[in-house]
Amino acid sequence: MAELFCNGGAMRGGNLHHNVSEHRFLGAVRTAPIYRFFSVRDEFPALLLTASGGASIEGELYDVPLDNIRTDFLPEEPAELELTVIQLDDGRSVLAVGLRPGLVDTKADELIDITEHGGWRRYRGLPDPDAAPAS
Repeated sequence: MAELFCNGGAMRGGNLHHNVSEHRFLGAVRTAPIYRFFSVRDEFPALLLTASGGASIEGELYDVPLDNIRTDFLPEEPAELELTVIQLDDGRSVLAVGLRPGLVDTKADELIDITEHGGWRRYRGLPDPDAAPAS
């Protein structure tokens, strides 16, 4: 099993959640504050390690067998993303998908820097599944 950080469509309520939903949900987590966060063509998010201007990005952690990451998760990921290792705010290293190096320059016209939002749900105005419903 491998810990897999999800920060877009694979999170609960997302269009790709089926790729991780059968695996154990380990909880909501945040990255270390060393990442920039982009919306690619306003379709999906992408993390990018940065030396400056980074923030802590919200996501979810799942315990997924490596075989399932290879066969179920990665095939539905966009070509702009690749499997990488990221650092969480508690210092752990986990798997995630991030923006392929160099694309921040070659595809700059397709990227919106959404780092200030701190997460895909906040940027898109999506509900937090852990928040209590309004009554």
